[in-house]
Amino acid sequence: MNVTRLAGLAMLAATVILLAPVEAGCEEGDPAANTVTAQASATVKIERDDLSALVAGSNDFAFAMYGRLAGDGNLFFSPYSISTALAMTAAGARGATEQEMAATLGFPTETIDGVETPISRERVAESFGQLQEGLAAAPETRGYELNVANSLWGQESYPFSYSFLDLIDSNYGGGFNRADFINNAEMERMRINAWVEDETRERIQNLIPPGGVNSLTTLVLVNAVYFKGQWARQFAEEDTQDDVFHGESGDATVPLMRLKSDFRYYVDSDVQVLEMPYSGDEVSMLVVLPDEESPMTLAALESNLSSEMLDGWAAGLSEQEVTVYLPRFEMTWGTENIADHLRAMGIRTAFGAEADFSGMSGGRELFIGPVFHKAFVAVNEEGTEAAAATAVVMKRLAIRDPNVFRADRPFMFLIRDNATGGILFMGRVVDLG
Repeated sequence: MNVTRLAGLAMLAATVILLAPVEAGCEEGDPAANTVTAQASATVKIERDDLSALVAGSNDFAFAMYGRLAGDGNLFFSPYSISTALAMTAAGARGATEQEMAATLGFPTETIDGVETPISRERVAESFGQLQEGLAAAPETRGYELNVANSLWGQESYPFSYSFLDLIDSNYGGGFNRADFINNAEMERMRINAWVEDETRERIQNLIPPGGVNSLTTLVLVNAVYFKGQWARQFAEEDTQDDVFHGESGDATVPLMRLKSDFRYYVDSDVQVLEMPYSGDEVSMLVVLPDEESPMTLAALESNLSSEMLDGWAAGLSEQEVTVYLPRFEMTWGTENIADHLRAMGIRTAFGAEADFSGMSGGRELFIGPVFHKAFVAVNEEGTEAAAATAVVMKRLAIRDPNVFRADRPFMFLIRDNATGGILFMGRVVDLG
């Protein structure tokens, strides 16, 4: 998201709040009106600061997640989708679980009595809601399509907190769907996947893989994002020629698009940065290309990525004529369970028996299981189509009968002499049949 777009979103929030006192019936010249206006101005500043801080923190999370996911091969994911799904989950977290999630996701903080303190979960939710509302776009009004959808799928009869469900619904638009994972986990998996397919124009299919939910699944929180935009300056198909792309694994012949036009562009001794706007000039693709004469490789560049680096590039962009060569490509990444990456980034207690999601139900039996993410992107002469979805699968701790020994999984065994305790034979069973 560029700086201009963020300012537009912040002004949207400000306008809504500033109009509220007028509708409340304060007459011009009424001393109460001045008091209300002053309170509204303070609220506007808080809202604007919250939104700016939320975007900054989310960008830091995005680069950290990129660093975790970047390895061999291509990569495409939506940090916004992951952040939103986890933010809905964090709304039900308490104690150390909530603190770890807030810190890792980069939620805004404020200084109270000299101590840096996270803002309330209600303010976090409101900021995500404002961001989501501002992002929504239709081709006929904004020149491009951007759809964000959220949903919750909870085990029927489970005592979810009404305040938690209301917080999610009122800020994220996350409608609650009753599900029966205990008796029909596979059917519910297919229902959730069908919802994701519908919200992403069928670009994200089978988000939750077989076995991704089971009888212990209690709640699945899902985010889906879909984007489709045409280039503000499109490539001509007749200018696309097959050419060599020098990949890390070797050379390959690919369709290389060509366009000479005015773009915002930045270059230094290490990188070239190109901003390619979509129709409406509210969303752009930023392409970062290490200079082939520089020792700065893509891997070295990735290891140093930061919000400050992005801000520096953005500040250095200037309009100039550039001849652009860009490969036409399409890829689907995932489904990937990113739970281990999130643990490594600092969200730890949420995944085990020490998790505290008592804000969801009042109990302490819920924890995060797998976190599934999948993304799609297609770039061609006309523009870009992209979609992504994230599912956070909440499970409950299994209550075991201490008098039941059920060897229905790999086990080890030994044969020993009872008198001496000497082991005569040892073995293990991992597969049968």
